[in-house]
Amino acid sequence: MNNKELADLIFPNAKDYTYYESKYPERNLPEGAIVTRFAPSPTGFVHIGGIYQSLIAKLMAKNNGVFFVRIEDTDQKREVEDGVKQIMDALKDFDLSPDEYIDENDVNHGNYGPYKQSLRKEIYQSYAKKFLEEGNAYPCFCTPEELDEIRSNQEKAKERTGYYGKWTRCRNMPIDMAAEKIKNGDPYIIRFRSPGNPEKKIKHKDVIKGNVDFPENDQDIVIIKSDGLPTYHFAHLVDDHLMRTNMVIRADEWLASVPLHLQLFYVAGFKAPKYAHIAPMMKTDGEGKRKLSKRKDPESAVSYYKEEGIPKQSVLEYLMNIANSNFEIWRKQNPDKSMYDFNFDIKKMGVSGALFDMVKMLDVSKNVISKFGTEEVYNNAYNWAKEYDEELKEMLDQKEYSMKVLGIERGNSKPRKDIAKWSDVKDNIYYMYDEKFILNEIDYQFQKITDSEEIKNLVKTYFEKYYDENDDKQVWFDKMKDLAQEFGYAREVKEFKANPEKYPGHVGDVSTVIRVAMTGRCNTPDLYEILKVLGKTSIERRIEKLLNN
Repeated sequence: MNNKELADLIFPNAKDYTYYESKYPERNLPEGAIVTRFAPSPTGFVHIGGIYQSLIAKLMAKNNGVFFVRIEDTDQKREVEDGVKQIMDALKDFDLSPDEYIDENDVNHGNYGPYKQSLRKEIYQSYAKKFLEEGNAYPCFCTPEELDEIRSNQEKAKERTGYYGKWTRCRNMPIDMAAEKIKNGDPYIIRFRSPGNPEKKIKHKDVIKGNVDFPENDQDIVIIKSDGLPTYHFAHLVDDHLMRTNMVIRADEWLASVPLHLQLFYVAGFKAPKYAHIAPMMKTDGEGKRKLSKRKDPESAVSYYKEEGIPKQSVLEYLMNIANSNFEIWRKQNPDKSMYDFNFDIKKMGVSGALFDMVKMLDVSKNVISKFGTEEVYNNAYNWAKEYDEELKEMLDQKEYSMKVLGIERGNSKPRKDIAKWSDVKDNIYYMYDEKFILNEIDYQFQKITDSEEIKNLVKTYFEKYYDENDDKQVWFDKMKDLAQEFGYAREVKEFKANPEKYPGHVGDVSTVIRVAMTGRCNTPDLYEILKVLGKTSIERRIEKLLNN
């Protein structure tokens, strides 16, 4: 019996691999176009690192290329219910929908599917058959006990563990003996026959990490498991070849697999893609750093951002900051452009892990939300509140008034930046609603001016003598200065600073009294706009509340 006959015995119904070569031809794309993918396993929640990886893939493919999603579900014991839907929904939520994919109903969208490994079993077997026919693979009958024995002996001898060299019990088994075992029904798997020599080095140029040297792979890895499905490594070879991937963008935990993957492509006679290994996201832990953890860090799950109400635009802008450090400067220079107009350079990505900083993300988010129009803020906050905060929803049900509240200091050259996430909204607008402000006990903190009688006189005098809702902003502020002068305070801050002994304070201290009386807070958006939105009735109720305090 020869290799071809053995291959026919193992895979009698497998098509010749050339069938698939014809079915999935080279893509008709312009020179230099990138074909890349996100290849998640549906085994749990979607990690923010997956969104980061997909963003990079989307950026690389944006110039006439293709970004596709391939579901790697060969480890079906770990698959979770609705795993594929979770993945596709997460990408859609972040505007990262791929050009080609498979949906939750196993419908393929694209000409290079199926985009799900469990549906590609026949394809893998055709290529495994090719490897067997060419002598680049063989059946292995080692039992789990025998493999444990090999590992134990390697450890005793202080040698590398694995199935290689002198430890490969089935590698040189005569073909006739292997065929007899198969006919007898002995369980087996298919192993790759590695031609590697670990004494030799391969030189590899990673797109991100640059030049890296590795020992050649000499492990005879499993390529087809006992259930007929491939291992990750063999599926990677077949899928990326047939889907015509020319750049593999993945986490740098896979960097050590490069020697094996390049070897598989070489032995198969296929052109290998370029590899770009993304450094992991790190988090400060005490005095050191560690990888962002699914177990320890809630922000590692993409669901966290929806629950907190952090807009997708904010997350993506922050990830762009991590991807290319010059994005932040570009954004300041181009505040109104799409981030996809940025000239992203994958070679400028950091080699070591980037620090994932939620404080920085929220700072970015404040800038992002500050550019939203009033209706966009309202709609986003309302939709979030419907799912997560009934009290905020009831406040926002007063749409016309809420639009006025959220419109304060919005759309001007220096918009308000007090909202980083939709879960911030309630605390930032609470005081504008009489049913919340009037009925609650307020801890008035007036700062510089503390005498309660003077505070009450200031408020009464201001609203009885000076305030007119029809005044423009300059007239309004001039009247605030008049009030300050009437009570002996400096009309200008600079006057007070020039002669601090002459005045008990300045106009800013006086306006703070009015601000706190009306809102219960020292720091708010523009007081002039707040008063206009509150209106006469609300102002009068707040004056009464203060006077009775």
